[in-house]
Amino acid sequence: MKEIKIIKNRSDIGAGTRGSDMGVDAIEIAAINKKSNYFDSHDFEDVITENESIYNKVNNSFAKRIDSVFNQCKRLSNHVKVNLQEGKFPIVLSGDHSSALGTISGVKAAYPTQRVGVVWIDAHGDLHSPYTSPSGNIHGMPLSAAISDDNLDCQINDVSRETSELWERMKNIGVPGQKVLPEDIIFFGVRDTEEPEDKQMEKYGIKNYMVAEVRYRGLDVCVNEALEKLSNCDVIYVSFDVDAMDCDMISYGTGTPVPKGFDQHEIIDIINGLLASEKVACVEFVEVNPLLDFKGNKMAETAFEVLEEVTKKVKSL
Repeated sequence: MKEIKIIKNRSDIGAGTRGSDMGVDAIEIAAINKKSNYFDSHDFEDVITENESIYNKVNNSFAKRIDSVFNQCKRLSNHVKVNLQEGKFPIVLSGDHSSALGTISGVKAAYPTQRVGVVWIDAHGDLHSPYTSPSGNIHGMPLSAAISDDNLDCQINDVSRETSELWERMKNIGVPGQKVLPEDIIFFGVRDTEEPEDKQMEKYGIKNYMVAEVRYRGLDVCVNEALEKLSNCDVIYVSFDVDAMDCDMISYGTGTPVPKGFDQHEIIDIINGLLASEKVACVEFVEVNPLLDFKGNKMAETAFEVLEEVTKKVKSL
């Protein structure tokens, strides 16, 4: 049975809306209200945050707070790497999705000679760079850094030297250079993208299993096909952004809610189907924002439901 380590990364500085730093605590409150001893049953560690940087004057307008996001990702990368090297299975609970760069970098640092695949369960592609981002929020950029492609063909921003240098450092967290080949990324549920991201998906042939396709062709068929596409990968990282779920059906308690998404049972089946391959080394949950939840703590409660079921599957392997 795999030993699980919960890594709590309460950072929201990569997002445009405040509150996802409270997502971890909201999930814990959901567990308490369910009378679950989940968080007493697993070892955990907290990642030091720099959330106070939110008060700083933003100098890097095309990659906001990039110096602090870089530090955050570097710290998270180290937590993930050490736990993997100790033979543990990290379940990362993060605030905003910029954290994924830290987690992917940690997986690659733990397995530097191995090929890392990414399954990205999300409403968004997160393939922007400081050169293409319309918002400058780094939670829309982690995959661009992971594949080390700035998509300069779609450049709209004149990025300062300071931002450019920090961005280069972000691309080299954990181990130097590219962490993931673009063809080793698979999307589930992505349905809200901008043109620069669409061009990257087209350029690299990144497969996106949209909600309608998964329901039409069958969830098991799509998951097995995804695993076949990643058959050359040695390890897989699964990133679950709660906005992959249908905001109208579940909750608007996330930074960028999008309708027509999955329900929680589909998410559980997708992640557990991937886990069954025994290639998954790490799973991350991101973007629960209780400040935006007008159904009480519904998003965190739903995320905890997924977390419990996924953890059972990990333990059964």
